[in-house]
Amino acid sequence: MLSVLRIVAALVFFAHGTQKILGFPASDMVPPAGSLPWIAGILELVGGALLILGLFTRPVAFVLSGQMAVAYWMAHAPQGPFPALNGGDAAILYCFVFLYLVFAGAGSWSLDAALAKGRTTA
Repeated sequence: MLSVLRIVAALVFFAHGTQKILGFPASDMVPPAGSLPWIAGILELVGGALLILGLFTRPVAFVLSGQMAVAYWMAHAPQGPFPALNGGDAAILYCFVFLYLVFAGAGSWSLDAALAKGRTTA
């Protein structure tokens, strides 16, 4: 179930990156290159893809957890104290799911596990 949680969370997160960077699904929110939302989109796209594969899971999840904490405090918290009203509930959930992955790892269905298995049998 750890692998399923990682894959599903990463797929949904990856979709945020494809929307910001690739314009799919279609969105009027394509940030200018180099802006903070553009950098967030790159992290969502690349980090999401790495988490889907379960490659470099712990360091990638650490970076993405931090990204979501920053996103919450910069974009959502100033709009009010209640996550359900300020739109920050997803950022909080991603932050803590990714933080969990830092400590739990990728799970058995991952490239990290396959690479570790290859190292112990060689």
